[in-house]
Amino acid sequence: MGARIEKAVVSGVFSLDGQDFDVDNNVWLVGDDDEVLVIDAPHRAEPIVEAVGGRKVTAIVLTHGHNDHITAAVDLREATGAPIWFHPADTMLWDMVYGAVHPGARPDEALGEGTRFRVAGTTLSALHTPGHSPGSTCLHAPDLAAVFSGDTLFSGGPGATGRSFSDHPTIVRSIRAKLLTLHGDTVVHTGHGEDTRISAEISTVS
Repeated sequence: MGARIEKAVVSGVFSLDGQDFDVDNNVWLVGDDDEVLVIDAPHRAEPIVEAVGGRKVTAIVLTHGHNDHITAAVDLREATGAPIWFHPADTMLWDMVYGAVHPGARPDEALGEGTRFRVAGTTLSALHTPGHSPGSTCLHAPDLAAVFSGDTLFSGGPGATGRSFSDHPTIVRSIRAKLLTLHGDTVVHTGHGEDTRISAEISTVS
């Protein structure tokens, strides 16, 4: 049957700069009946483990370091044995989340531009897209006509850049260079909210 895309939604709190917000996070699973790659690990591991359903997890890939995308990563690693991939430019955000809770916990592998993952017969390639955070990274799966954008691009335009370690001109440059160059029919699977398509977002990026 080949690889397919599945989604689980996990709710919790996003905390940064002394403020808390209730959020619903999308967790993306790419794989088949035997193995899956997990994109992002928000809030609690249990719903993600349930979505995995006993399949082998080949990797836990974190799109960026905000707590609402990584808080469950260490517990998910313990539950599945899968390595955590994380861009080192967001290490300061990792430390904000795990410094007091799991001070010795570190990601297993450095995620970077061009990192490739093979799962269930399909390939995902990492696109470094700084702006929402310095290490923000998207995953492009051309065989599935899909890109997993984390908080870099949403239905309606770029991700937020009003908080620490973010920058609006940088995210716009990233989206124009790395995402808007993809085929217009590419489906954008976002970190929050509904899917969109590259063609629908060309006019929203400014």
